[in-house]
Amino acid sequence: MSSHPPPRKHVNIHELRRMKEAGERIAMVTAYDATAARLVAAAGVDAVLVGDSLGMAVQGHESTLPVTLDQMVYHSAMVRRGLARGDGRAHLVADMSFGSYQASADEAVKAAMRLVAEGGAEAVKLEGGAEFGDVIRRIVRAGVPVMGHIGLTPQSVHKMGGYVVQGKDSEKAQQILRDARALEAAGCYALVLECIPSELARIVTSQLRIPTIGIGAGPHCDGQVLVLNDLLGLDASFTPKFVKRFGELGAAVEGAVGAYVGEVKARAFPDDAHSFHSASVRLVPVERHAEEAEEEPPDAIGAPI
Repeated sequence: MSSHPPPRKHVNIHELRRMKEAGERIAMVTAYDATAARLVAAAGVDAVLVGDSLGMAVQGHESTLPVTLDQMVYHSAMVRRGLARGDGRAHLVADMSFGSYQASADEAVKAAMRLVAEGGAEAVKLEGGAEFGDVIRRIVRAGVPVMGHIGLTPQSVHKMGGYVVQGKDSEKAQQILRDARALEAAGCYALVLECIPSELARIVTSQLRIPTIGIGAGPHCDGQVLVLNDLLGLDASFTPKFVKRFGELGAAVEGAVGAYVGEVKARAFPDDAHSFHSASVRLVPVERHAEEAEEEPPDAIGAPI
């Protein structure tokens, strides 16, 4: 009898629905490259989001708005390759960038197809409420699963007046609930709830048949998502209320690089243990350029072979 454990089941849209029905929490992480994808997959995440938050976390912008569709395809393909190096269990979702779906349903379908065909994504995520119902229906009809995203939607940061909690009063809370129902009816297989009161997230989650994934939405969602850079503590200056640091890798990286710089300056690295040797190396004559012929030759002219 084999002692090897059975392969873990790939997490697809149906498995996510089953997890909600069974009360199993969904762990999702945002990652942007192959190395990060390999590591989070090995850690056991259920889903990986290639977020347009890469505009801030990777590119150094102040918002997600400058991120292009080409860049999303590029990063999604990297993450797909990283996941492929593991057991292939994690579900892969890619964000639709600002401008890739707002203008028309036709453009939205083409953009979604690129993220799947070129980026290797299994699904796409787009921000917005009921006003994007027709766009979502078209994308789903084209064969691409769609994850919705309501509450704080970073692509609408200027309209919202900043990164502030949404749905805090009764009227706005009712609108978020209406949007959630509309997105489910339009065909979304899951829904991200960002920066809304925990009480509202609990109501939305109980009203929907599809899973809810929270970020800054409290403990009552069917799952949670955090940006890898944030949960690792790579940026000490970024301290939103909803982020818990599960590591302090920023300080660890600074310490490691500082130690490297110190050893290079002190000529302690590389040492003998990190150098190559060969007893058969000998010097052979090296031809000099004509303009160097009149110069005084050095003590030894040669090259190792």
